Amino acid sequence: MNEITPQHEQMSQFSQEDNQLLVGGFNLNAISQLLDKRVFYAYDRQIIQQQVARFRQHIPGRIKLHYAVKANPYWPVVQFLKPLVDGFDVASQQEMLLAMQSGMPVSDISFAGPGKGDAELLSAIVAGVTLNVESAGELARICKLSQVAGQKPQVALRVNPAFELKASGMKMAGGAKPFGIDEEQVLQLLPAIADMPVKLRGFHIYCGSQNLKAEALIDAYQHTFALAAKLVAACPYRPDMINLGGGFGIPYFTGERRLDLAPVGESLASLLQQYQAELADIELVIELGRYLVAEAGVYACQVLDKKVSRGTTYLVCNGGLHHHLANSGNFGQVIRKNYPVAIGNKLTAAEQELVTIVGPLCTPLDILADKKLLPKAEVGDWVVVYQSGAYGPTASPQQFLGHPEVVEVLL
Repeated sequence: MNEITPQHEQMSQFSQEDNQLLVGGFNLNAISQLLDKRVFYAYDRQIIQQQVARFRQHIPGRIKLHYAVKANPYWPVVQFLKPLVDGFDVASQQEMLLAMQSGMPVSDISFAGPGKGDAELLSAIVAGVTLNVESAGELARICKLSQVAGQKPQVALRVNPAFELKASGMKMAGGAKPFGIDEEQVLQLLPAIADMPVKLRGFHIYCGSQNLKAEALIDAYQHTFALAAKLVAACPYRPDMINLGGGFGIPYFTGERRLDLAPVGESLASLLQQYQAELADIELVIELGRYLVAEAGVYACQVLDKKVSRGTTYLVCNGGLHHHLANSGNFGQVIRKNYPVAIGNKLTAAEQELVTIVGPLCTPLDILADKKLLPKAEVGDWVVVYQSGAYGPTASPQQFLGHPEVVEVLL
């Protein structure tokens, strides 16, 4: 059972006017009229720009910033980010084409994922993007496909290190993992690379995601730099790129604190100095998705009905888990917790009530908020879910039960 929590105060990154939430200078009614829709995602471009600026402020300029397109592949968002970042990381052929269409140079696009088919590999080879190789078997297939393509594939070996990113929302390294090649196997594989028909650009060392602990990131980067130096020394020729991973998180739930980037940046600056000789001429990259876009987005839907069932007041809305699976608790949560939620046209009010907010689907999983103290809402009011700029529409089962799909807008 979820604990009863008070109303989450309005998220500080957004402005308000006349007690109404503003996204990109527009209130929710105005956005609805612009789109002619009553359920939507709205993203604020200024907040995205601020997140990029925060990274640039604290992280040494020697380290490049790549955007992980899977976090939000909405075309206007990708276009907006293209001049703000140094590269794109993609996880499918469709995302690769999206990145290329933005005008990002193919030398600054990398393609990851543990199950790439031959058609995907061939298209990436032809395009000239960097393939993050996830297994020895995948590397063998890439070598064969190089003959079909008639050109040398650009590859980076994705390494599954022996260490993990502690306090990470999703751990993607350490122990047995479907991602990457185990560190010890990479060291065994490297001597043979020189005789393969590929160009080894470097390594991809990604440990996990959604981390709010600066000390955990600092510890992981210390291990990552040490491993990178070991791998470079074992290469048959000098690589030109190392992806150091990412993992920067954002606060979603009550009690969580925003990640402090200052000590992370200070530690990285120290590591750059410590490993100056080993990594001097190698491009270093941090890839971020959620961190750049999640806080810039809201999911908005309207109250269709209000009912009381055995003492519980329900707000029934026209949006739900089919649009926003993560908010329902069915995307990465073990025990469901509420995302920050507000009544978007009544951000503050003297009269409040304890409500459970649900969607229109015929399943008890369709929950937007459970037992939240919010301003008293009526039919037609706007329910807003903050921190919704990442893993929204494309990470949700929009075809489930045949309800209308959600729309998006960048303002």
